[in-house]
Amino acid sequence: MIASDRLFEPFRKGTTYFPHGYTWGGHPVSCAAAMANLDIFDREGLNDRVKENAPVFKRTLDKLLDLPLVGDVRGAGYFYGIELVKDKVTRETFDDAESERLLRGFLSKALFDAGLYCRADDRGDPVVQLAPPLTMGPAEFDEIERRLRSVLTEAENHL
Repeated sequence: MIASDRLFEPFRKGTTYFPHGYTWGGHPVSCAAAMANLDIFDREGLNDRVKENAPVFKRTLDKLLDLPLVGDVRGAGYFYGIELVKDKVTRETFDDAESERLLRGFLSKALFDAGLYCRADDRGDPVVQLAPPLTMGPAEFDEIERRLRSVLTEAENHL
């Protein structure tokens, strides 16, 4: 911890202390695990894999733009948000009750049941957030798109 003399003064003497503990941040074991993970990234060429496949992932997800519920597909690399809209032409979004019914009432469970571990999020625009493993490639992207298409098509019945 870095602190100015003024902030540190109460801790210089006496029984005053600053109780804290290690969590994952900065803990030596966590740092060792992170360094080992970075070694795996290098050894398996995961960053290069993502750079190579990112445009393919984007093109695959863009196929969902033909669905009435999908207003936008945005992101980079292997991290994307599928924006959900009430009206595709005006880009009108859902009110709080509609978002609750759509995202938590249907999509969260339906996406999981379809084998998609992703997040239906309503902080700001309602979106489905995707962040697949960096080992995935075009065949898996097609499968993600197929499953998303099925769930998002069914979601229209739950509005």
